[in-house]
Amino acid sequence: MLNGNVAASTIKWAENGLIPAIVQDYYTGRVLMLAYVNEESLTFMQEKGETCFWSRSRKELWHKGATSGDIQKIKTMALDCDNDTLLIQVEQMGKGACHTGDYTCFGNEDGEFNILHHDFEIIKERAADPQKDSYTNYLLDKGIDKICKKVGEESAEIIIAAKNKNQQELTAEIADLTYHLLVLMHECGLRPRDVASELAKRL
Repeated sequence: MLNGNVAASTIKWAENGLIPAIVQDYYTGRVLMLAYVNEESLTFMQEKGETCFWSRSRKELWHKGATSGDIQKIKTMALDCDNDTLLIQVEQMGKGACHTGDYTCFGNEDGEFNILHHDFEIIKERAADPQKDSYTNYLLDKGIDKICKKVGEESAEIIIAAKNKNQQELTAEIADLTYHLLVLMHECGLRPRDVASELAKRL
């Protein structure tokens, strides 16, 4: 059974038998898309654990990613306070949620929760298209030993800042370590999502 399973009887269905569903990335909080759900698609999602919507244009069920491979594995579902809007948190697979090929249907939708992923994407861009005088490219060119050395140095500086009870310095040092960890993750073939997934297991 899905975490936060929703009973069809508790939903305030619209006259057309639909309810709007906001689809959100479980790990980053990014809003991926808006779609509509009827009782049949709700049952599908509860049984299969993947998103399925009602296509208002085609008048049929739409199993998201069935043909593209960009499926959405459901982590949780919940109703809003009025029981007339559904929130579906998912693990987005493949390229993303939008038919245009973008990760989200809302273009540059962003927020502070997504800053790690935003920074990671920039690191990926630097790796693919090196920029002159880029510190990221300097680290990537030097390789794993240099990156690990910087991670160690920043870790030590965090300890010093914490012992000194200097919040401003501690904030800056944690940001420095986080950046270098992102570079290390890229170097080792990991993604922020991988770490977020591991952290979610420990809740």
